[in-house]
Amino acid sequence: MPSAAPPVADLPFLLRVLLAGGPAGPRRALLERRGPPAPIDPALAVRLEAVPRAGIERCLAWLERPRHHLVGWGDPHYPPLLRQQAHAPLGLFVAGDPDLLWRPALAVVGSRAASAGGRDNARHFARSFCRAGLVVASGLAAGIDAAAHEAALACGGSTVAVLGTGPDRAYPAAHAGLLRQVAESGAAVSEHPPGTPPRAVHFPGRNRIIAGLALGTVVVEAAARSGALITARLAAEAGREVFALPGSIHHPQARGCHRLIRDGAQLVETPEEVLAGIAPLAGRLARELAPAAGADGAPSQTGTGPFCLPLMSARDHHTLWRALGHDPIPMDVLVERTGLTAAALSSMLLGMELDGRVAVEHGRYARRSTGGGPFA
Repeated sequence: MPSAAPPVADLPFLLRVLLAGGPAGPRRALLERRGPPAPIDPALAVRLEAVPRAGIERCLAWLERPRHHLVGWGDPHYPPLLRQQAHAPLGLFVAGDPDLLWRPALAVVGSRAASAGGRDNARHFARSFCRAGLVVASGLAAGIDAAAHEAALACGGSTVAVLGTGPDRAYPAAHAGLLRQVAESGAAVSEHPPGTPPRAVHFPGRNRIIAGLALGTVVVEAAARSGALITARLAAEAGREVFALPGSIHHPQARGCHRLIRDGAQLVETPEEVLAGIAPLAGRLARELAPAAGADGAPSQTGTGPFCLPLMSARDHHTLWRALGHDPIPMDVLVERTGLTAAALSSMLLGMELDGRVAVEHGRYARRSTGGGPFA
């Protein structure tokens, strides 16, 4: 039985902590521990010892494959918005691009038994969000979720699917092809290890991750009792914006949206209303990401705000500004030109966009013709 914590950089140890189960608090404290080893909670020590080696080996084998990642609680790449949420997961298995978890996102959720009109609305809103440079997050479920993911993929945008299964298991099974497409072009995310089958108890947890990753949650259609309402409630509890599309009083899939509106969600009819609604929160995020420069122009701290992001230097902002042109440029070209990560670029571009210096169209970035440089 282990009596002290091994180094947090030890991947098998991280997997053992994730697979041990039980209360998150003692395990989070174990992953946050710095300095010399210290005694472990006795109950946690028993669970750590009981984790089967086969489970760890299965995870390690999955992680050896291309584009498969594990982002642990102590990892600097852990999504900062999600870290703000109460009961945030201790680790995320990611198939695809983990940098997407840092980019500004909107969640589009709703009924599995969606109407044709509801699916059309989900596609329209998802396309508009992608064209505004945002990531579309949802849960890979039938109905509204699938329509949002498919629309984002079809228009060349970015989408994140949060799963209530392992990252290698689609639910429903008919969405196995959609899961592959999301993993190839976006990111499929789960707090559950590879091989985990669908269990009803996992889906409320999935919903909290969707809500925690996004600046806001848009509910397109929802019955009076719906998982989408759980996502909306969790988003509101996390201080994020909640939007709901109204519908006919005779349509059962509109009742959940009407309930949200009565409870204070913003009634929206267009994607532009959603984008305007998240602007204040996005602005606060941009301000908290702004570099705190000292007398020498270097950042004076490494990020102490609630988003816990590393602050970028003035030099990084100048590098990005020089890389931008008046013709729209995709993110991968900016990464190549600047040598910066997509996560760092996304945070700086968001601030420049809100300042009116950068325009975003179809996920591509360009200088605004009327804007000066970031330090003009």
